Amino acid sequence: MKTLTLKTIKQVSLLFLISIAFTACSSDDDNTNNPEPVNEEEVITTLTATLIPVGGGTTVTMQTRDLDGDGPNAPVVTVSSDLVANTVYNGSLVLLNETESPAGQINEEIVEESNEHQFFYNVTNSIATFTYEDFDDNGNPLGLEFTLTTAATAMTGNLTITLRHEPSKNAVGVSDGDITNAGGETDVQAIFPIVIQ
Repeated sequence: MKTLTLKTIKQVSLLFLISIAFTACSSDDDNTNNPEPVNEEEVITTLTATLIPVGGGTTVTMQTRDLDGDGPNAPVVTVSSDLVANTVYNGSLVLLNETESPAGQINEEIVEESNEHQFFYNVTNSIATFTYEDFDDNGNPLGLEFTLTTAATAMTGNLTITLRHEPSKNAVGVSDGDITNAGGETDVQAIFPIVIQ
């Protein structure tokens, strides 16, 4: 009888230890099935730049739409009209995710995460210069709003607008709009053919 009791105690102890181990494994499995939420990058299908000439004139709208993302179709790029030489334009950007209905506007998220984003404006043939008009919480450029000043003479060239995620904003030249040392990842990039008359 004494041996049976000792045997029973050993079995109960063994079952208790097994249940603890099983509970610990179950807890680990729960963590695996419920990982920490990931802050996914927004899908940007459409970028629209609006240029309003200071002192009056024709507003110019430039847009790129890529509704299939990495699919086989190239983005549709449009520029509503030529720019006027030796003119200052107030510029602004609107970014959309048109895979949703209604389309989701991405500007608000970019403003909320302004310390982690910066737009860059690069041109060929020195067709224009740019000045940032909005800034992040640390006083570094953001670029949803900007001033564009066209060259003094008629010419053609390309304007490239690039949004970088997590650029090194304190790197050499970055606060002046030079993308060379910015690093980070490109969220969206658009190339517009520009005619200045």
